[in-house]
Amino acid sequence: MTSETAGSTPPDNLKPRQRATLKVNKVTADDVAAALKAGFSDFLARPVMSSAFGVFYALFGILIVWCLVWLGKIWMIIPAIAGFPLVAPFAAAGLYEISRRLQNGESFGWSEILTVMADQRNREMGWMAFVTLMVFWVWIYQVRLWLAIILQDASFSDFEGFLTAVFFTPEGWAFLAVGTCSGAVLSAVLFSVTVVAMPMLLDRETNFVSAMIVSVRVVTENPVVMLAWAAIISVTMVLSLAPAFLGLIFTLPILGHTTWHLYQRAVPPAGP
Repeated sequence: MTSETAGSTPPDNLKPRQRATLKVNKVTADDVAAALKAGFSDFLARPVMSSAFGVFYALFGILIVWCLVWLGKIWMIIPAIAGFPLVAPFAAAGLYEISRRLQNGESFGWSEILTVMADQRNREMGWMAFVTLMVFWVWIYQVRLWLAIILQDASFSDFEGFLTAVFFTPEGWAFLAVGTCSGAVLSAVLFSVTVVAMPMLLDRETNFVSAMIVSVRVVTENPVVMLAWAAIISVTMVLSLAPAFLGLIFTLPILGHTTWHLYQRAVPPAGP
């Protein structure tokens, strides 16, 4: 007597499920230009709400500098300012939500945006915040390491003395060269793992590791365009920091909105 199960195909629910690899689009310079245009439109659609995020970010930067002066940690001012833009992607979470709702034609106010931001603490965004802050602290401590190795005999009793040691001595030039190279590596790593991951975590139910992998794929499959976008962000942020962080009031929200629209172009909607 032949068994009823012999040679039969296992039920579908017993087959191992294979997770489909998320598709990544090719991104062009036209996509970046269109994303910038859409980001600026989002800023104009909600200028007060968008600017509020820039104001908060700028005030936070001013507070950091004031605290360092008060604590007498003069040497940390320049590395803190240089590394400050590293946490910008996380600060832009509310801006992504504004763009998402504008794109979907939803009405919203502060309560809706702040509620969504507060809810992120129970999702994977918190882990991305940890990754971002960890890179920031690595940046600060590697600067301290190079200071100890290269500028060990310099005096940092005041800000003027620090500037003199860094910008007007051979040791200071070596410190700037080494610090710039190591900072570029850290910035490239953080940009690669967050440029798409941050808005993706807000938009989809996925884990932060998967989001970082997709983000890295977007960068590696579109290296020239994404490098250009990273350069635009870097130059804009540096220029925004110059006038006592106040430029961030306008540039941070525009860059945040633009990042959302670039993410939408780089990662197509998930299939059924």
